[in-house]
Amino acid sequence: MKSKNLGRVTLAALPFVLVLLIDLTLCAVIADRLPDRLAVHFDAGGSANGHTGFTAYLLYTLPSLLVLGALWVFIAVRGRLHGRAHRWFIGGGFAVAAFLGYLLIAVLFVNVDAPEGGSADGFPLRHIAVALGAAALAGALGLLLSRLVPAPEDPRDPGPATRDRIVLADGEVAAWGRGIGAWWAPVAVLVLLAAGVTVGGAQSWFIGVPLILLALAMGTFCRPHVTVDRRGLTVSGLLPRPRVRVPLERMEVAGSRPVDALAEYGGWGYRIRPERSGVITRSGEAIVVSLTSGREFAVTVGDSATGAALLNTLLDRQRAGG
Repeated sequence: MKSKNLGRVTLAALPFVLVLLIDLTLCAVIADRLPDRLAVHFDAGGSANGHTGFTAYLLYTLPSLLVLGALWVFIAVRGRLHGRAHRWFIGGGFAVAAFLGYLLIAVLFVNVDAPEGGSADGFPLRHIAVALGAAALAGALGLLLSRLVPAPEDPRDPGPATRDRIVLADGEVAAWGRGIGAWWAPVAVLVLLAAGVTVGGAQSWFIGVPLILLALAMGTFCRPHVTVDRRGLTVSGLLPRPRVRVPLERMEVAGSRPVDALAEYGGWGYRIRPERSGVITRSGEAIVVSLTSGREFAVTVGDSATGAALLNTLLDRQRAGG
């Protein structure tokens, strides 16, 4: 187990350590050809509009790469990523390190032999395209290298943990519903709304209006509600649209089990993964539906066992022609 963790730590930290060493080596080689104040910020045309001292540049480069590397290591070991998710995470670390590393190195080279207070040729925008290309190549390399270390195994059971039913009399109709609002959703809406108004008033409404519209869109869905009835499973917000509905015809079986928002779905909100999708507001119990397509759909909600049991009863009734 220790050797596996060591391999994961090494792969997660490797790209950031390499980029840091390359950056520091280049700094030492070309230090005498750099001005006292480096151009480090550029406008859309590539002209320098921000400068910093050489020492300040080093103090920024060192912590930023070390913090990112430490974060990647922590998530790789403690984030409970498994299988394909773990491999993509390692590849993502290589991509991020390559993108950031190339830009840091490019900033150094546009300052070589530059006059004091600016760069001789500005910062050509082609560097962004090259950085993206470097990220793609490094990410592919990270994916290949990730196969050298066994990925953590999927801790989940092959299927839902419970597949109970609710007994209904012939002709009896039943429905189940429950809210799934997370405490942070209204806070996020208010923060986005405040940011949109502030940026719009102080800077540009061209930037502020999209933030306001995003806040309003999130606001309609910040207190979602789950409903189970003869139509299937529905997740809706304050308004009739948008909503997510999984009809009974697309279901094989429903169950209740705990899910991990980060490890299984990569975050929170409406999530789409290679083998599953869902509305994930937190880690914890969820209704997990196995679909006829072979995928899974999950929604985190309290009393998920009752909702899943009713879905199974409705599925049985539909298959029996009731």
